Amino acid sequence: MAAPAVAQARPRVVVIGGGAGGATAAKYLVTGGAELDVTLIEQNHNFVTPFTSNLFLAGLKPYEQLVFGYDNLIGRGVRPVFGRVVAIERTARRVRLEDGTLVPYDRLVLSPGIDFRWGDVPGWSEEAAERMPHAWRGGDQIRLLERQLRAVPDGGVIVIIAPPNPYRCPPAPYERASMMAYALKARGVGGARIVILDTKDHFPMQPLFEDGWDRHYTGMIEWQDPGVHGGIKAVDPKAMTVTTDLETHKAALVNVIPPQIAGKLGRDAGLTDESGFCPVDASTMTSLIDPDIHVIGDAAIGGDFPKSGFAANNEAKNTAMVIRHMLLGARLLPVRFTNHCWSTIAPEDAIKNGARYEPRDGKIVMLDPYTSQRDESAELRAKQAHEAAGWYRGMTTDIFG
Repeated sequence: MAAPAVAQARPRVVVIGGGAGGATAAKYLVTGGAELDVTLIEQNHNFVTPFTSNLFLAGLKPYEQLVFGYDNLIGRGVRPVFGRVVAIERTARRVRLEDGTLVPYDRLVLSPGIDFRWGDVPGWSEEAAERMPHAWRGGDQIRLLERQLRAVPDGGVIVIIAPPNPYRCPPAPYERASMMAYALKARGVGGARIVILDTKDHFPMQPLFEDGWDRHYTGMIEWQDPGVHGGIKAVDPKAMTVTTDLETHKAALVNVIPPQIAGKLGRDAGLTDESGFCPVDASTMTSLIDPDIHVIGDAAIGGDFPKSGFAANNEAKNTAMVIRHMLLGARLLPVRFTNHCWSTIAPEDAIKNGARYEPRDGKIVMLDPYTSQRDESAELRAKQAHEAAGWYRGMTTDIFG
């Protein structure tokens, strides 16, 4: 008599990180009842979306609408593990948690987000961020920045230090300045101004932002490139000053958005290159350093694709499709990417840009870019503001619903 067949264990896929990239990947890996054992490892029980958090600063959105949990993913068959990862043991293909738990994998999807080059802004540190917040990862930092914004007095100065490329959500520092100006104006704060000290000589959709600032916040927002300010020489969190080659600003609020790199897990696992980010093959989002690992979201670098929630969601869906093909023989469609970004200048005035992308020779290449125009009607700008709200509802439902 033939020996009874032994059931083949389901392939194990571990996803680290429950943000726009990781949560989307976990959801799409189990879509349709796929025979995969999918574990999502996340340190926190809730995710606070950085995207649209600037609207919270403006008082246009309650904080609670930025917060999402994982119950719906669990209901779809994703196994959650809430804990802190201390090591990715690549040779053994397993993940080690702080409590000693070992989670083995056949494929690993890593979505660790971004971290900061803490020492690159002179005088600023992780400790200093409690007085001069970055507010670039949601949660307590965005609430701290909102409290400080509400306390800015008449005649107060806000300084925003904008980061060098590449960084998460390229238009966001300038949308943030817009929303801060709106909040000050709505509160009737007189004589306040916002100074943006940039490390770049230009920024995304600059003519559109500057036109909007002139129309909505005349004289309130001043942008300085390095050719004007000469470089950031020091920040002093106790004195609340920012010193450049040009002058020293005494500020009521300082928002330091520092240079960025891949999240610590990617760096500690040896998956980064000299850029500080994780290089990937754009056709599969597979690490160029470890073929058993896919890196998605802001930590990845692979060509023209920007770092955004929309981009992370796109990368995650494609990666889930690729993994299902690798492990289950599921259908593999051509890999394509899109990104659209809306930036709010005022409640009924939003601009946008975007493009489609595709892999070519291992890199993500931009095709057919578009951007808003300065002469757009007020009706179109208002329509785009409502589009942005609809996009957020659809996107968060797609990720967490």
